[in-house]
Amino acid sequence: MNYNEFRTKMKLYPLFSVKEIGKLFSGFDSRRLVEWQKRGYIEKLRNSFYCFSDTENAEQFLYYSANIMYHPSYVSLESALSVYGFIPEQVFQTISCTTLKTQMFNTKRGRFVYHHIKPKLYFGYKLVPWKNFNYLIAEPEKVLIDYLYLHPEIKNVSDIDSLRWNVFKINETISLNKLDVYCTHISSAALEKRIILLKEFLNAES
Repeated sequence: MNYNEFRTKMKLYPLFSVKEIGKLFSGFDSRRLVEWQKRGYIEKLRNSFYCFSDTENAEQFLYYSANIMYHPSYVSLESALSVYGFIPEQVFQTISCTTLKTQMFNTKRGRFVYHHIKPKLYFGYKLVPWKNFNYLIAEPEKVLIDYLYLHPEIKNVSDIDSLRWNVFKINETISLNKLDVYCTHISSAALEKRIILLKEFLNAES
């Protein structure tokens, strides 16, 4: 099998694994992957995951890849805060939440960071269509909860103010009722205290 035949069948996949290749090409010789990497045709992101070298490094590709490479996971924290316009900074890594252990992968396409959360916190994400695929990203309310839950150093309103969150954008985007429902579902006294601080911050600055 030559590279052109391989590309024709695999070009529909933004990110593909050795397992997927095996389904389409019976008896595939994995040495071809090493050869095509050396020629600059494909890139290895981690372990058995690859993409074509001319794939655009768009945010949607990075979010989709983050979901696939370390599953289950969904994009959240600074990456999702940036997507919703809650923070002014551009984020130069893709950050996700996962029920697996905390992990980080440095690739040619950038750094992928995964923060562990308990299984009971693995909810509050939405499915975003992209091309013929989808990726998962935290809902606006859930990304705030994820951040507050994973940052126990937040003790007062000033700590939240120092994050430089966009108060007006948050107020026009989130549902306080959904925020309360999600917080009740998690049932964490520490998180509830930080949610109260968040509401004080939002009210004070609105």
